[in-house]
Amino acid sequence: MAVDFAAELNQEQLAAVQAPDGPVLIIAAAGTGKTRTLVYRVAWLVEQGVRGENILLLTFTNKAAKEIMERARDRVGETALHGMWGGTFHHVANRILRYHAELIGYRKDFGILDSDDQKSLYKTVYDELGLKGDDRFPKPPVLISLFSLAANKAVPAEDLIADRFQNVHMDVERILKVHHTYTARKQALNVMDFDDLLLNAVRVLAEHAGPREYYQHKFRYVMVDEYQDTNPVQAELVRLLSGGSGNLLVVGDDFQSIYGWRGADYRNILHFPEENPGASMYKLVTNYRSVPGILQVANRCIAGNPEQFQKEIRAVREGGPTPVAAKLSDGSHQARYIINAIRTLRRAGYKYGDITILYRAHFHAMEMQLELNREQIPHVITSGVRFFEQAHIKDVLCLSRLALNPRDELAFIRLLCLLPGIGAKGAQNLWKKLNQRFDPLLSEERKRLADAIPKRGKEPWQPIHDALEAADRELLRGNPGELIHLYLNAFYDEYAVETYDNYPQRLEDIQGLMDYTASFPSLEAFLSELALQTNLDESIRREDEPQDAVRLGTIHQAKGLEYPVVFVLWCVDGMFPSGRALDEDDSGGESEERRLFYVAATRAKDHLTFGIPQVRRQRDGGLVYYTPSRFISELPDGTLREERGGYY
Repeated sequence: MAVDFAAELNQEQLAAVQAPDGPVLIIAAAGTGKTRTLVYRVAWLVEQGVRGENILLLTFTNKAAKEIMERARDRVGETALHGMWGGTFHHVANRILRYHAELIGYRKDFGILDSDDQKSLYKTVYDELGLKGDDRFPKPPVLISLFSLAANKAVPAEDLIADRFQNVHMDVERILKVHHTYTARKQALNVMDFDDLLLNAVRVLAEHAGPREYYQHKFRYVMVDEYQDTNPVQAELVRLLSGGSGNLLVVGDDFQSIYGWRGADYRNILHFPEENPGASMYKLVTNYRSVPGILQVANRCIAGNPEQFQKEIRAVREGGPTPVAAKLSDGSHQARYIINAIRTLRRAGYKYGDITILYRAHFHAMEMQLELNREQIPHVITSGVRFFEQAHIKDVLCLSRLALNPRDELAFIRLLCLLPGIGAKGAQNLWKKLNQRFDPLLSEERKRLADAIPKRGKEPWQPIHDALEAADRELLRGNPGELIHLYLNAFYDEYAVETYDNYPQRLEDIQGLMDYTASFPSLEAFLSELALQTNLDESIRREDEPQDAVRLGTIHQAKGLEYPVVFVLWCVDGMFPSGRALDEDDSGGESEERRLFYVAATRAKDHLTFGIPQVRRQRDGGLVYYTPSRFISELPDGTLREERGGYY
């Protein structure tokens, strides 16, 4: 069936779809029809006589590959794409290895480890190396994450280990020994993990001319979606597969490269023209999603990054409201302001499901979640577990719960189970020995517990005991953040760095929690409010979550999505852009934050509002004063409509 390309595509898309052979770079800005362009590129190749079996499509999700291929089949017919390969990098690597694994010492029937399998194998290695009882050695998920990042970034693992454990003494050689043993065990068991699929496929193609030449001849046309998100290993796989004909077409947007923290390297797309001499470049800048005011914000903000393909998105839509800069007093005021805005939008005909609230970090949404609960507005947390239900938040509140209610058996068991050598049964036995009560603020009860704790748990408990002995009891009862701070410094910070693969984010959450407690006059007021809101939260979720609901999530999770209404929280320097990014030695951190801001803005179709609180209270009673995010301050007058909410 013939496709009328000129009638179904705009001029930018048409030019990209009909690009000549050779290397092609398509810079597809937000909302400009990137997927549509890939669909019609496949159709165009087929109409030019290219066989499906000679086309390779690489994507980051199987869903994306399936959608592109199905839509292309609708246009050119089922049989035209017979034999075409399409899927994720891992999917394609797996197919290659099923034919050629024996070249690198594996059998073709190798197994693939999922995350649970990986943890189990690491635990086996710990047993072999006598590390099972070593309570100060990193837990398997931490090492899995570290070595995966090293593999994907193609950097020495030693560098990442040194950076991760810079404040904790750690034997680097023992960590490397674990990884070497784990690698040998995988080969002996004929299994690979997800990182191995990419690394081993690259190894097969790089070291063996036979398979390399076969696939280079087979795949006369290679296409890659979201190329800005590729890491060095994925980029090398693409290079090896496309090296025969040189017909490599990559699509992406350097403005939306926001995954550097997991190994993605935006330089892959930025340096594509110089690494592929003679490459044709096409830009898709006609945006079908957002009203002009939103695109003006996005264009002005991202222009501040010098190292990129400069472009401006143009709106197809006309009119629409001016984006809002909401100047507010603090996080609670920000939450109330958004609640009122949601009610106004509902009266204007918007559904809850049309609205999303985005944030840079989980702790930015604490006040927002509680206010939504209080007002019984249905909402869904798409960024994972709700803030106060996260394991690390529950952990650091155990001492506080016991200080308020010494009969809280659940808090006691959770607290003791964090210590080495103490399981749930052992904690229950200790609870009985203490006559089913423990007040961490009473010296005599602390002494009884210290005497009763088993040997393995005594050493890590001692710093907690000593810190409580030296602390002011009345201060701890009156200031909810002090107990959390004490526990973090005495024990939990080191526990977290050895336990969680995303330690920096969890530490950030805990620090945010400590500051949040400053708005409460006492430990009792803080924990009571938390309990009330958590119970209300359960009721709202049980009844309303499957229905129409406001969505809350991180900006990273929102990439690729769109909503009629978008609110962005805590748009102030130090929060967004984050303080950690601004502290980086080079400008890379700020550049990625700017791209993240661009992604947040371009999710909005009709309404875009930036929350700009002025202050945040700290656990010690002080105030931190914030200035509006530099990404907002740089915008020309008139780009945003300012609202002050009555308190700023």
